[in-house]
Amino acid sequence: MNKNQSLPWDHPRFRSWIAVARACQLMQQSLARALSDLDIKPPHLDILINLYRFEGISQQELARKLLVGRSNMSMLLPQMEKRGLILRRDDERDKRVLRLHLTSEGRKLTEEAMAIQTGLIERTLSSEPIEQCMATADSMERIIGVLLQDLRDED
Repeated sequence: MNKNQSLPWDHPRFRSWIAVARACQLMQQSLARALSDLDIKPPHLDILINLYRFEGISQQELARKLLVGRSNMSMLLPQMEKRGLILRRDDERDKRVLRLHLTSEGRKLTEEAMAIQTGLIERTLSSEPIEQCMATADSMERIIGVLLQDLRDED
């Protein structure tokens, strides 16, 4: 690299991106530890929360919301079904589609896990002014929009 070229870490946007990535990774690690007593991991919680919010969502819609492939879903869902947390049912109109539902045990576990996650977020971000939290969320949502558009353009 010649002397006139600056290094990536000399750019404010690079520093910002690394900080976001590290915060996300550390939060995931903290969340994994906090959820360990419930015997679930963050990917399980992502699924449970989405089923809590969107009862009867299809496996394909869930994979799209979570930005994961169907192979990830096909590994996690049977484990959760075997544990009695979710049910997979045929769609009434299209038998090729499976709809996902929480069991009462799954709903109870999701509510416990959401309380843990919310507590962790509150504890971690409590020193940040709400306005700063909202500005960060707005910024991240714009970045998500750009990245999702890039993915659509590639397809």
